[in-house]
Amino acid sequence: MRFSVLGPVRAWRGEAEVDLGPPQQRAVLVALLLAEGSQVSAGGLVDAVWGTGAPASALGILRGYVHRLRKSLEPDADAASSVISSTGDGYQLRTASIESDLSIFRDLLVQAERARGAADARSTVAYLRDALRLWQGTALAGMRGEYAQSRRQRLDELRLSAQAARITAELDLGAHAQITTELAALVTEHPLDERFRELLMLALYRSGQQAAALATYREAQTLLVSELGIDPGPALQAMYRSVLRADSGLLTPPAPVEPAPSQVPAVPPGQASTIPAQLPADPPVFVGRAAELAEVTRLPSAGTVVVSAIAGMAGVGKTAFAVHWARQVSDRFTDGQLYLNLRGFDPVAPPVTPEHAVRTLLESLGADRHSLPHDLDALVGLYRTMLTGRRVLILLDNARDAAQVRPLLPGAPGCLVIVTSRNRLTGLVATDGAHPLNLDVLSVREARELLTRRIGPRRTAAEPGAVEEIITRCARLPLALAVTAAHAATRPTVPLAAIAAELRESAGGLDAFHDGDAMADVRAVFSWSYHALTPEAARLFRLLALHPGPDITLPAAASLAARSLPHSRRLLGELMQTHLVDEAVAGRYASHDLLRAYATEMAQAVDPPQQVRAARSRMFDHYLHTAHAAAALTNRARAQIALPSAAEGVRAEAFHEDQERAEAWFNDEQAVLLAVVEQADAHRYDVHLWQFAWALSNHLHLRGLWREEEAVHRAALDAAHRLGDRTAQAYVHRGLGTATAALGRFDEAGMHAERAIELFAETGDTRACAESYRTLAWAAEQQGNLEAALRAAQRSLALFRTSESPAGDDGRGRRAVASALNAVGWNHVLLGQHQQALEHCRQALALCQELGDNTNAAHTWDSIGHAHHHIGEYEEAVTAFRNALVLYRQLGGAPWFVGGTLMRLGDTWLSAGDPDAARTAWAEALEIMERLGHADAEHLRTRLDRLDEPGGPSEPDTAVSEP
Repeated sequence: MRFSVLGPVRAWRGEAEVDLGPPQQRAVLVALLLAEGSQVSAGGLVDAVWGTGAPASALGILRGYVHRLRKSLEPDADAASSVISSTGDGYQLRTASIESDLSIFRDLLVQAERARGAADARSTVAYLRDALRLWQGTALAGMRGEYAQSRRQRLDELRLSAQAARITAELDLGAHAQITTELAALVTEHPLDERFRELLMLALYRSGQQAAALATYREAQTLLVSELGIDPGPALQAMYRSVLRADSGLLTPPAPVEPAPSQVPAVPPGQASTIPAQLPADPPVFVGRAAELAEVTRLPSAGTVVVSAIAGMAGVGKTAFAVHWARQVSDRFTDGQLYLNLRGFDPVAPPVTPEHAVRTLLESLGADRHSLPHDLDALVGLYRTMLTGRRVLILLDNARDAAQVRPLLPGAPGCLVIVTSRNRLTGLVATDGAHPLNLDVLSVREARELLTRRIGPRRTAAEPGAVEEIITRCARLPLALAVTAAHAATRPTVPLAAIAAELRESAGGLDAFHDGDAMADVRAVFSWSYHALTPEAARLFRLLALHPGPDITLPAAASLAARSLPHSRRLLGELMQTHLVDEAVAGRYASHDLLRAYATEMAQAVDPPQQVRAARSRMFDHYLHTAHAAAALTNRARAQIALPSAAEGVRAEAFHEDQERAEAWFNDEQAVLLAVVEQADAHRYDVHLWQFAWALSNHLHLRGLWREEEAVHRAALDAAHRLGDRTAQAYVHRGLGTATAALGRFDEAGMHAERAIELFAETGDTRACAESYRTLAWAAEQQGNLEAALRAAQRSLALFRTSESPAGDDGRGRRAVASALNAVGWNHVLLGQHQQALEHCRQALALCQELGDNTNAAHTWDSIGHAHHHIGEYEEAVTAFRNALVLYRQLGGAPWFVGGTLMRLGDTWLSAGDPDAARTAWAEALEIMERLGHADAEHLRTRLDRLDEPGGPSEPDTAVSEP
């Protein structure tokens, strides 16, 4: 089936066009098509069809429209197999079986973005031309109503952005003379759009019409001042200054890249394959805020950084407003939209640190997590570099203060940053040019409209007095009104007067959340919703307050409640129906922080301490046992620790030998796991705490979260000492050795490794002792004590061989032996003992290939290449280095390994008399090392600069290793 929305709304089954029925029935189809595979609630479809004027029988009429659409689209299909499926309380279009011009348009924009990222202007133009050819006039032509008009505006803005991107690429190809007429027409059609003015100025200047380019700016300046009372944005002003001083740099477009015929513009390693689109769903019912929306609409969104600090008390609707606004303007930001909850006022967990926040945003932008630097300033620098020249919308929700936000601000024009906070963030306003916007409670009219939209016009019109009392009792607070409306909607036969009476009778305190004299207490609103729950759902609501957040999955909730997964799913559904819990992301559940505070109060008042402690223990068991299972798959060479049995009722997740799923679980639960560790520390769950450190260490280390790795192990060490458990202390000291070595504190790392060795020797854990010797060898190598490093590596190998159990540990012991053989070989290379190095490395390689262990095989090929280089066997060295690079790139692992191998490959090419090949290898290595902020970058740059000098550069031993 094919659908069209970029013009008249049409559909085809094969070659035959389908009659889509009357306009309101078409509106249902349009709403489903524009959702692009996401569920649309019945309420959302009602809004799309009727807006605020929905009849009382709207839901029945809607079901009739869906039934007739199904029959028109697929006459022979039943409802279960129809392209329009029923999901939850709404409907969804099965996009896998259809084709739409909008989805093709978006795919072509993604292809164009990839080509632009590869500096391939010709392919960029081709993709964008193909995309724009899909438009057959005005989007949603013939559709009327507020919904169609708002969606039409978004699609038109997307089309304009694609036109601007296509023209920019054509200018890069030198087509300024041919494009000037089209640009002049676009400026006439869109006089306030500064993008086309800027491009027209550039085209005129390159065509030798400097005076006309300056006149274009002056015309824009006059128009913007008279129409909007503002000056042109920074980008247009910068173009004006460049043209005024006859900047010769404007005359030279970047040289186009001509890809080979077989090449397709590819996403760089670690780069996101799609443009990020992380904004939460638009609120199903959004009313009022017309003045505030008009205010932010007047803000410039192109060519400048705009930070809007949206402050207001809890529950006033800051996030809903920010998401609604962001959704309205998202199409202008063709490089994506980012969303991050900074958890500034979370009642349980601490705020997100700036370093965590920057890392999260960088990964969302496509940065390889393994390549990220570890200094906050370097992270911020990389973040701002990646945003330069891109149009990205960034929504930072629930900020604590300006210091938390400031590192997340872009450093160049083009992006929009929206910040929400309970604080006014005056620091951002004073020093960062933020535009403050303070949200108050709804007006009486807006509150009445919200209730009408949620409950229905018939009920509210029938009891206007009760409606007014509900509004008063809820203090016009959007959160309280939403919870009240949900309560009323689930009890359609109960008079609104009875609901108002319940509010009147249950008035209480919630003193901690007062915010001014006008704020009534919202506990009353929450209390009767809570008391309307079944006992089991009420219990789960209270227990969820124990979870540190930011959200929870179904298995974790089931463990917390000691109930089955199906039963827990039903309980969560009941909580969602009353708006006490939301499913903002599929499969992850969360509550507003006011509701969590209320749940905490209820738990303290209702649940005996022993039951609270039992639930908390089940929660810790859930995450510990799941993390242990995941860690066993993500590092198959490491010896496993033994865990006590999980408490009865724990529903720990299983991964069934699926390593990718285990890694994904760690990534998804990272914030939760770190919060759980903090809570385990606060409540002195000492056994859980040290075992959490072991279970999380490999994930945190590979993610480069070495400070977090150290912090977790510091807390675990205190716990191990409180327990007096020597085994626990040994594991924690080894983890601290790995973390501090990664942070460059090698003396400290060596001390931790030596203490771990001493303790493991006492406990008789030979395998763990061998792993600690590996850490000691790495620390000694980095200190330059190569003889000590070799001795430690040899001792590690001997112990691994002693503890090896080929039949009993799923190959873990043999993988460890292979890794240790390579470590011994590597240290022989560093000491100039190259034949001994090759002997050990060849043994390691054979074992790796037998086990299918490509990670250790890559390390071993690199060591073999280094040994051949020093013997003068350059051809063998090049072959080995290339084998290592192939495996490293297949694994997609840490780029410092690739960088180190490329450096050594360059050394070999230079020694073999091929400086051009050396330059190629070193240039690629330099790009990686600069991105990592690696200490070798500066020296490598110097060697590249000296490559053509007489005598050439020196040939140092370049070593990048990892424990």
